Formats: sequence, structure tokens, C-alpha cells
Amino acid sequence: MPESIASLAVWLVLLAVLGVVVARARKRRRRARPPARHPQETAMGAALSRVRGHLESVWTRPPGSAAPWEQMEEDLIAADMGVKAARRIVAAAREAGLSGADEIRAVVRAELNRSLAGYDRDLHLDGDPSIIVLVGVNGAGKTTTVAKLAHRLAAAGKSPLVGGADTFRPAADSQLKVWAERLGVPMVSGARGADPASVAYDALGAARARGADVLIVDTAGRLHTSHNLMEELAKIVRVLGRDGDRVSEVLLVMDATTGQSGLAQARRFARVGVTGVVLTKLDGTAKGGVVLAIEDELSLPVKFVGVGEGSGDLLPFDGPSFVDALVGAGAA
Repeated sequence: MPESIASLAVWLVLLAVLGVVVARARKRRRRARPPARHPQETAMGAALSRVRGHLESVWTRPPGSAAPWEQMEEDLIAADMGVKAARRIVAAAREAGLSGADEIRAVVRAELNRSLAGYDRDLHLDGDPSIIVLVGVNGAGKTTTVAKLAHRLAAAGKSPLVGGADTFRPAADSQLKVWAERLGVPMVSGARGADPASVAYDALGAARARGADVLIVDTAGRLHTSHNLMEELAKIVRVLGRDGDRVSEVLLVMDATTGQSGLAQARRFARVGVTGVVLTKLDGTAKGGVVLAIEDELSLPVKFVGVGEGSGDLLPFDGPSFVDALVGAGAA
């Protein structure tokens, strides 16, 4: 019996020592492992890889190259940052007398962070139900964005209902129905050619009847140059507020690949009470600097960015993450 007790004690000591060794090894591995990146930072970095590669040439150009500052300004404008922002960034770097890549990158990072600060990027959900209307030109990705937004809200514990007020495009209704069924989100739509404002109002009634707390309305794409179509859009917003309700958000869906030409769209749509921008197809362009142009010239906050085709590929826009993804590694 004493021998068995002694043997057991030896085994217990060995197990304790082994536990300490394993714990220390795990601790060393954790220290050696780089910190995991936030999923949004990873997605944003991948989406902006093309524009980041383009801009990399800006701060790595040899110091003795011809007209470096003028060329830097042209490169920033080519990335669709806008003339005002490009000149401001170049002036900041030039006045500081910088030439090294990391030095220039740090100035650009600081200037971009300053420009993107101070905007209200929250998605406001006021009222019961809250009402969100998505607007934009054909092909910008409104219908897909409606589905992505519904998915995001449902994942956050909301009960969204989508209203298909695009009664002109033949495929719009069926496309939205496919998304709604896939996501398990209720949908209300109208007959082809029906009055879009009436369909939106019916969807609001259905949202109340079914206890949905958010109504997301898809609208027909329209040319920003068409006065009649823009008036129709304003009518939708008015009708939705007819019973004392208030539209919480009017989000302009813009295709990032259109670059600076999208600014003309944004200027016209702003007249119907646009509260923010959803920038789609950010993963397919080398012109991601348009985010800065939108905010710098129109004072419209970018609230979401689309970085892929999946239902989860709609990210809330975060200025510092965007700047890090745009500028890349280097001095902060």
C-alpha cells in the first residue's frame, strides 16, 4: 500500500510538471502569433487592393523624378479622391518637405483621417416601423443592397420587411423575391406598372400588420437627369410620411466603379433628402478614393460599403479601417 501511494504521488507530480510545460508552450505560441485582424479590416483591405496598388506608386516614386508633386496630385485624382482633396494632401506633404515613402504615406494617412472624421455614419432607425428607402441609378446594385441590409438587420435581431416598389424593371420583383425567400424575410410588391408610391404605402401597412420593426423599400433605378422620375421618388418619400410616419433614412446606392461621374448623381439625388451613401462594388475598382470626394464635396456620409456578392458583404463604413486599407502598411 505505501508503495502504491508513493507511485501515485510520483504520477501526480509528473502530470503537474507536464501541465506547466504545456501551458508555457501555449503562451509562447500566443506571443509569437500576430494579432488577428478584425474581419472588417480584412475585407476592406481585400476590396481596396487595386487602388492601394495604384497609390503605392505615388509614395515610392524616386525623389528625383520629374515634377513629383504635380504627378502625385494627378495620381490621387486618378484614384478619384477629387481635386480639392488631392491638392490638400499634396500641399500638406510638400509644405512638410517630405520625400520618403513612409513619410509621405504618414501625411496622407493623417490628412485622410482628418477629412473623414466627424460624420454621422449611424443607421438611424426611428419610428415603428423604421423606414429606409434605397435610391439610385440603374445598375448601382440597389436590389442586392436591399437584401444585404435586410440580412444585416435580421442578424442584429430586427424584423425587417422589404417593399418592392420597383414596378418598372421586369426582373426587379423576381430578383428581390429570390433574396427574400433565401433570407426568410417577408416581402410586399406590386403589379408591373403599378404606382410605386402606392406599393410603398401598402408595404408600410403590411409591416405594421405583421409586426415588422423595419421597412426597407427598393425603388426603380432612374436617371438623375430625369425631372419626372426624380419627382416620383420624392412622392414615394412623401407618401410614406403621410400618416405622421417619418422616413428614417434615404440611402443613395452608388457604384464605386463610376468614380467621379457618380458625384453628379449624388448632387441630384441629394435634393430628395438623401441622408447617406451606400458605395457598392468597392472590390472591383481602382478608384476607391471616391469615398473622400463624396464626403468632401457633398457632405454626404458614406454609411455602408459593398465588398462582395454575398449577403454578408455589406460593411458599415469605418473611416480609420478604410484609410488603413487604402494607404497600406507603413508609418502611422
